Amino acid sequence: MRPRPLIATLAVCAAALAVFAWGTDGFSAFTAEAARRQQVLRQPRPVPAVVLQDQSGRTFTLADLRGRQVALEFIYVRCQSLCRSLGAAFAQIRASLGDGAAGHDLVLLSISFDPRNDDVAALRAWAAREGADGERWRVARPLDARQTGALLEAFGVVVLPDGLGGFEHNAAIHLLDRAGRLVRISDIEAPQDFVAALAPPPAAR
Repeated sequence: MRPRPLIATLAVCAAALAVFAWGTDGFSAFTAEAARRQQVLRQPRPVPAVVLQDQSGRTFTLADLRGRQVALEFIYVRCQSLCRSLGAAFAQIRASLGDGAAGHDLVLLSISFDPRNDDVAALRAWAAREGADGERWRVARPLDARQTGALLEAFGVVVLPDGLGGFEHNAAIHLLDRAGRLVRISDIEAPQDFVAALAPPPAAR
């Protein structure tokens, strides 16, 4: 019998390879992710009316945020690698916008795709660690775990078990416009590019 660490390592590699294969359209294209992003730019997507619960226990839907732009990322609170990078990107976006009109026009929303494990207390702890204040940066989970798949599909997020109790997943910063449509997908490594692409606040036009 092979040692368990080796089996776990192979499982992680297999999960990572599957995510990469999805992101490259089965390796037939350089990256399907670029095509997906271009498609969203050309044709904004509606998003499902999933009920969410934030770190304070409040419930809301994405439709409740209409009228403001929304920067949206997908995380799970036990993640110590990619999700920390997502949190750092959001912190940079928040800091760069400050307390002016642009900062108030944008809502930051981190959504857990592991709602069965990420209860309100876990969301609150993650929010405190990352600096999410619960107003301009909210951390939430689908209230009905069965709706998680529909939400991930709408945003093009692939989540696979890594064999170690965690997940492999693709990561990006998603922008919803004031009408609640997905209009842009940006790299987490370039939060300033995301900020530059935001529409100006209505009063500043």
